[in-house]
Amino acid sequence: MTPEVQQMYESLKAKLEKIVPDVELRYKAEIAVEINALKKARNAVILGHNYMEPALFNSVPDFTGDSLDLSRKAAQTDKDVIVFCGVKFMAETAKILNPTKTVLLPSDKAGCSLAASITAEDVRALKARFPGVPVVSYVNTYADVKAESDICCTSSNAVAVVESLHAETVIFLPDEYLARNVARETGKHIIFPTLTPGPSPKGRGEELDYQLIGWRGRCEVHEKFTVKDIETVRAQFPDVVVLAHPECSPEVTAAADFSGSTNAMIRFVRESKAPHYLVLTECAMGDNIAAANPDKDMLRLCMVRCPHMNTITLEETRDALKFNRYVIEVPEEIRLRAYRAVQRMIEIG
Repeated sequence: MTPEVQQMYESLKAKLEKIVPDVELRYKAEIAVEINALKKARNAVILGHNYMEPALFNSVPDFTGDSLDLSRKAAQTDKDVIVFCGVKFMAETAKILNPTKTVLLPSDKAGCSLAASITAEDVRALKARFPGVPVVSYVNTYADVKAESDICCTSSNAVAVVESLHAETVIFLPDEYLARNVARETGKHIIFPTLTPGPSPKGRGEELDYQLIGWRGRCEVHEKFTVKDIETVRAQFPDVVVLAHPECSPEVTAAADFSGSTNAMIRFVRESKAPHYLVLTECAMGDNIAAANPDKDMLRLCMVRCPHMNTITLEETRDALKFNRYVIEVPEEIRLRAYRAVQRMIEIG
């Protein structure tokens, strides 16, 4: 090992020796050092989402966090190249905020089931059916959907964004469970209309009373968690504190002790003194929380990894910088319209 690799290995070992096998840490340390050299040579910044694998999350990112955090960092960077260790909609958001910079996504397979659940055409159809109703799009959407929206939101500020509009009715897209959780927290009655031809909503008795108009998109990770999972763990650990992401079903978030964004869950564990914790979200983040809080007892429910986040590895991150791949582009007409929605989200915080 070179001195640089040895230093990286020791740093990773100190954080991850109980989570990642030693032989893997030695191998990953070499790649991390190579990435840091490439990052310096290309004047690049690396953004790492909370769902990144532990060896990556704890080595090369200049900034880590949730979607809102990383959107802010992307907007503020003075680097020439942004490498987004996340999924495509996140990299697109960075490009929306930094049109003159090169934005790289380490894997061309890093999509998102939630983002894929809705198209710009779907949004236009909803707007035609509910004219004049403002559109809030979750940041987990692609650029063309953001361009059709009035404002974006993240799981951490969804309620604040909806309330900021001071509107009697709001279209909230595309996550069904997040929309239901927002409806519960704001006291709004939610409907999930179909887009089949027919009379206007005022002609349909079942749609007369609504304040939130949702869409039936779901995260393929968070929809897996159930109330039964929580009950099973509580039966064995009655004093466990359960944390659930707002993309989980309303039944799950109601059964949990705390529901919040990935950053909010990280803060909760760091500041709490509970005897046990169960975090219902993408399992790599559970590993990262455990690594940052070795004194906390983190229970493992199951291995639920996002198949898209899982394609972002140290090897792919190295190759992104080495071969300038995969470059994210957003057509300027779409970018300008999406920029307004994203910027409004960032201003609300």
